[in-house]
Amino acid sequence: MTMRRDGMPGGGFSRRRALRLAGGGLTLAVLSAGVAGCREDGSDGGGSGGSGPVGGDKPTEGDKPAGGGAGQDGQAPEPLWTKTTSAQTYGDNDELVAAAGVVVASGAPLVALDAATGKEQWSLEDGATPGAPMLLGSGTLYLAGAAYDGTVTGYDPASGKQTWRSHLGKEYRQPRPIAVDDDQVYVIAEILEADGSSETNVIAALDSGTGRVAWKEQRDFGTEQNGIHAHAEGRHLVYTDFKRNLTVRDTATGKQVWTHKTAKTNYGFFAVYKDLVIVPQGPKLLAFGLADGSAKWSVETAESYVAFKEPAVLDGVLYVVDSSRRMRALDARTGREIWQSTALADANLTVPRQYVKLGDVLYAATDLDERGGVIAMDAKTGAVRWTFNDRTGDHHAWLVATDGKRVFALHGKRLHALPV
Repeated sequence: MTMRRDGMPGGGFSRRRALRLAGGGLTLAVLSAGVAGCREDGSDGGGSGGSGPVGGDKPTEGDKPAGGGAGQDGQAPEPLWTKTTSAQTYGDNDELVAAAGVVVASGAPLVALDAATGKEQWSLEDGATPGAPMLLGSGTLYLAGAAYDGTVTGYDPASGKQTWRSHLGKEYRQPRPIAVDDDQVYVIAEILEADGSSETNVIAALDSGTGRVAWKEQRDFGTEQNGIHAHAEGRHLVYTDFKRNLTVRDTATGKQVWTHKTAKTNYGFFAVYKDLVIVPQGPKLLAFGLADGSAKWSVETAESYVAFKEPAVLDGVLYVVDSSRRMRALDARTGREIWQSTALADANLTVPRQYVKLGDVLYAATDLDERGGVIAMDAKTGAVRWTFNDRTGDHHAWLVATDGKRVFALHGKRLHALPV
């Protein structure tokens, strides 16, 4: 079997990756040098692992997901429960959330399951808008209006009751929440023309108390409302888009602070830590100051053809893997290396793309099912403890979430609660 440079068999563009791009939840988050001369959103007008066989035959009736015991001796734990859901996912991290004693997977109907038992707690018939993130902020679950009537709604995650509602205006279509902080919900929406078409879009902030529009700014002609990944941190809203931009705005006024024009793509997410935004750019991992876009630190892979994948900051530590399946833990503030591990490559596991942390264990979800699933790693060394896979062979990306007591793993329509 031939191996690609990213450590996966064969070659070519994965079906999973194509679905993620189509879903509109992914970003192009790689930077070129310098911030001068860039417009805001310019359109550039000029089977391995402890769980046993992975990606093998589909389970027959009565089969249990691979595992055994409580995650000891390299074996994945038995799920506390497994449920078939209405999930419709594209591989975006915000399509699985856990809060207030429930776990919710994006789909129609939108169903909340009891985190401890898997029993249905509530259901919304209209569900979540496909491709739009579900965002949690200040105890509220924010959703794009499934009726496509220009509304954004907020729900109590424990009961499913609507607690907040905002309408951007009849001249805007399909506002989608992209980020949330303690005071505001940030949305992207299409600007409607007289004939009902749309060629431009707007970014806006909605007051999370009153629902009123705090500010709105029209983005440049040629930009798109899809492909946005965003994060609000203090006075800064940072986001990337399919037009290869990294843009920072003032959360109080909506005015642009700075923009970097991107040069390459990593089909992944950036990470934010306090006053820094950290972005993979091929073999480089770059940290920039949110206030002015100035370079703060950088890390490079040993080989120029090895690229960094999606980073995550958890408890002040930046975790990132590269395409050679080398895992690094870095001090998010300085970029200083804490540890480096080849355990993923040694176990012949695929590259993870999403992480949650509980105690001293890092739980990583993989984009591809073959030789993947949910990988439990020692957060202090990177050593692989076990790999959980349900052996369905479903082509959807794995997603993980935690409520601080359990880890939830979504694969296609199957949702598993894993003990810790």
